[in-house]
Amino acid sequence: MSVRELLSHSKLAIAIAASLLGSACAPPVGGPPAPQSGSIAPRVIPLPASLTLGGGAPFQVTKETRVTLADANPEEAAIGETLAGVLRRATDFPAPVSTASNGSGSGSVELRLASDPSLGQDGYRLIVTSDSVRLVAGTPAGLFHGVQTIRQLLPADIESDIGIERAWPIPAVTIVDKPRFAWRGSMLDPARHFLTVKEVEQYIDLLALYKMNVLHLHLTDDQGWRIQINSRPNLTAVGSLSQVGGGRGGFYTQQDYQEIVRYAQARYITIVPEIEMPGHSSAATKSYPEVSCSSTFCVDKEETYALLDDVVREVSAITPGPYFHIGGDEVVGLTPEQYAHFIERVEPIVNKYGKLMIGWEEIAKARLKPSTIVQQWKSDSATAALKYGSKLIFSPSDKAYLDMKYTATTELGLTWAALIEVNTAYNWDTASYMPGVTEQNIVGIEPPIWGETVRNIAAVEYLAMPRLVALAEVAWTPQSLREWQGFRSRLAAHAPRWNYLGVNYYRSPLVPW
Repeated sequence: MSVRELLSHSKLAIAIAASLLGSACAPPVGGPPAPQSGSIAPRVIPLPASLTLGGGAPFQVTKETRVTLADANPEEAAIGETLAGVLRRATDFPAPVSTASNGSGSGSVELRLASDPSLGQDGYRLIVTSDSVRLVAGTPAGLFHGVQTIRQLLPADIESDIGIERAWPIPAVTIVDKPRFAWRGSMLDPARHFLTVKEVEQYIDLLALYKMNVLHLHLTDDQGWRIQINSRPNLTAVGSLSQVGGGRGGFYTQQDYQEIVRYAQARYITIVPEIEMPGHSSAATKSYPEVSCSSTFCVDKEETYALLDDVVREVSAITPGPYFHIGGDEVVGLTPEQYAHFIERVEPIVNKYGKLMIGWEEIAKARLKPSTIVQQWKSDSATAALKYGSKLIFSPSDKAYLDMKYTATTELGLTWAALIEVNTAYNWDTASYMPGVTEQNIVGIEPPIWGETVRNIAAVEYLAMPRLVALAEVAWTPQSLREWQGFRSRLAAHAPRWNYLGVNYYRSPLVPW
């Protein structure tokens, strides 16, 4: 296993483990940002924890600019190539990547890994002067996030492939940055409408640009089973052939899934697979009728747990990240005792294969291990998890469900939870959202995009953008620094970038595009 894979697999687990052990979130790095003026600060989303304008001339990327690395480290080299690739695409400059352990000198963009506990797992320090750009982080993930900030500080047409050989300015600025929450994710739902590997990778690119680090894949539901299980071939032979509204559906081979995992790893994003149980399971029970009891898996049959053991084992074996999501929501037809019994049977199966269990907030009705994470979505039962020492992921349906319509007249989406304009997605504080839940109880934020009305990546992008970006800032930026007017101005500055990238987005009338 490569250094890249080892570090990518472990970084989020380390950060979440610290939270699960009860450590409070560290205070913001530095003080408030300097006054935002000119064309500098409006380009950066999420807003950094500390940003100071340099006041001098910008650094100019020219055909002489090189990317230098402090060490011949494969992680640094891959990240350096990522930055160089951004520069080459738009500029036609060579942007060579080389090692310069004694300092990179004038005209270079230097990337350096250096121990700095104050930056945590995802933080970085960026200093831009007219002479050089210096990016330092304690981990490869932090270095990668810093590269995204450099990318955003460059003009928007850096995202193009126009190949114009001109000077490209990076404003003089000092940024010291780290995220508020360790878990900054989103959820895709190919179970309702199948999404291709390429479409999933397009969404991963958006997450990476805005420093998000988790992609939760909802792989099974009533409408379709989307992951190959070699020991249970009927799950895809039968269960993958449908989707919402009809059509052929589809599924990921294990090789497809591993390609998604690799693509995400290269962008420091952890894949979290979800296999729905005991409800939302019609695709599975249609494939194996012997485990079907009305609207759920048969919770009193050993055949059920044998099937689920096979599924958890195979999916865990191709998922290097530390988490496995079991669903658990909206179950009908079971008594509270039957439901709790089921969750308590499945939890050790997940743990047996080296994973930490996650479930929607209903699983808090069972007795949980402190290591299990509960995903809040409707607020009426999530707090029950706290008595077991479990932590929460926040996905409130009235703030963060990206499948909700923006307004009553927007084409795609649903309305059962709320109408969620971009200001609604932005203007809430996770730590004060739910009585009895403090910031120390929360590992992070994850906006889902359920797939009932989402047929392809263009539809995904329309519902996600710009709300996904708003929620990325909710997850990253200290609450004391966030305010709507500044955000909407910075958000508007990203529209040209999305146009170059070919991203479909909703032009909210609340934003001065």
